[in-house]
Amino acid sequence: MKKIAISTLGCKVNQYESAAFQSGFEAAGCRMVKAGEDADIIVINTCTVTARAGAQSRHAIRQLMRRHPGARTVVTGCYAEMAGEDLPELFPSPVCVIGNAHKEQLVQTALTVSPCDATMLMTPISQKKEICHLPVRHFGGRTRACLRVQDGCNNFCTYCIVPHTRGPSRSLPLEKILEQAAIFEAEGHREMVVTGIHVGLYGQDLGPALQKNTDCTELMRILCRTHPDIRFRLSSIEPTEISHELLSLMADQHNFLPHLHIPLQSGDDTILRRMGRGYSSQEFRETISLCRKTVPDAAIGIDVLVGFPGETEAHFAGTLSLLEKCDCTSLHVFPYSQRPGTLAASFDQQVPQAVKDHRAARLKQLDAEKKEQFYQRYLGTSRPVLVEHKRDPEGNLRGFTDNYIPLSFPGASTLMNTIATVTITSLCAGQVRGTIGEENHAG
Repeated sequence: MKKIAISTLGCKVNQYESAAFQSGFEAAGCRMVKAGEDADIIVINTCTVTARAGAQSRHAIRQLMRRHPGARTVVTGCYAEMAGEDLPELFPSPVCVIGNAHKEQLVQTALTVSPCDATMLMTPISQKKEICHLPVRHFGGRTRACLRVQDGCNNFCTYCIVPHTRGPSRSLPLEKILEQAAIFEAEGHREMVVTGIHVGLYGQDLGPALQKNTDCTELMRILCRTHPDIRFRLSSIEPTEISHELLSLMADQHNFLPHLHIPLQSGDDTILRRMGRGYSSQEFRETISLCRKTVPDAAIGIDVLVGFPGETEAHFAGTLSLLEKCDCTSLHVFPYSQRPGTLAASFDQQVPQAVKDHRAARLKQLDAEKKEQFYQRYLGTSRPVLVEHKRDPEGNLRGFTDNYIPLSFPGASTLMNTIATVTITSLCAGQVRGTIGEENHAG
């Protein structure tokens, strides 16, 4: 019985794919172990969305190879896709490199009788026409499962390496999605995050026989109605793909949770055009206004990128002003990272790191203010909470409300993995506290 350790960096799609690897290894009779424990095979599912993420991936590979000197090392994910044939030269021991186009072959390749040391399964991801079929039996010990429905991106924003490492948009056929959702429900997951690299493109690449007019909105409608006892969240979606129909479905469908994650990236129109984003700051404002009007209780998280080449103090001031006035819940702030292979990497007027750090710090301060304002809005109210499997460091239960407020509260362990009604009672130093209501239920 071979012992397998898997380490995952990066996005929810990577988390899903690592869960698929685990399911494949377990089906082959292997035993999963934690990183640092004795292992025969280590798998590192890497990320390279930023320069820092790429450095973290290299560090993770080296660290795990030191911890497991006799183990077979298998490297996959976006850093492996970008580094390609250079990877074996970066490390003192041989590695097996599996490109993103071949992830469905990872388990078989890692377990092959012949040595995996020099194996490299790499073909241009740009040529990939279909999504890798990676079924998952169970999503680890997590209360919330990621349901991957799509991979790849067609946008080629000038700063982004992801289309180069993930390839074109590819959708999982509806029947496969429903099969996976049914497995997760049978395994006891009460909530699923519908995820992909560019979820809003779902269905556009499927032929008429498979698509059946199923776009992202229709997919969410089918999932919610097919699994009425499961809560569904939608992962990041572009502002241009948020329709009145999608928001109305979110408002009307009890298990389509009021939670949106929307990339802005810049609040200045000049910078947005240089980024290749395809919308204006005014159009973004109107989208957020429509979201708040249609789904008043929604959590609205916004991605923002600071220090893009050519971003002046005036450009940044415009972004800051837009976000200060925006009725959003939180900000996800990223300093611009120069990525070789992207158009923006060759732009002049690169912004000094110290300036990027200063701007990011200002927006992170605004993020804390936005979160506190949103949490304060719900003090004294009761919301449904999916209680997680683990308690917080103080021994309290914890979980997220339907509109993504993180709560901790006292309660019995029997409430874990159930939907409980929790009254929000206090907010202190960013920590939101609550108490279980008499009407708590198991969902």
